[in-house]
Amino acid sequence: EVRLAESGGGLVQAGGSLRLSCEGSGFSYDEYSIAWFRQAPGKEREGVACISPLNDGTYYDDSVLGRFTISSDKAKTTVYLQMNNLKPEDTAVYYCGTGPPFMGITADQALRYIQFEHWGQGTQVTVSS
Repeated sequence: EVRLAESGGGLVQAGGSLRLSCEGSGFSYDEYSIAWFRQAPGKEREGVACISPLNDGTYYDDSVLGRFTISSDKAKTTVYLQMNNLKPEDTAVYYCGTGPPFMGITADQALRYIQFEHWGQGTQVTVSS
């Protein structure tokens, strides 16, 4: 059974950093792409970043490009999201999910149209101004 567990959230001041972890079990890294999504109160879940095993390609939403970095530890089947220069609008519950491996598409296409699943319980990120 595929399972994901997010951790690493917390309260941080604007301009600060956090590192989220998505620890997986029941699968190998090469089977799935992994994405980070977030959901703020009253808003729809939105894609933040994803990584595909086909070419270790990384993809980012424009809102986090240059501030967030997604990476993976294949040995541990863990995917990280390093978040720097955090802003109050980054406040949300962050989730990770699995999707099919892909390449040759844009970040917007990947985060908008790929069906990710096996969501974890989420981890709260709160950025104070």
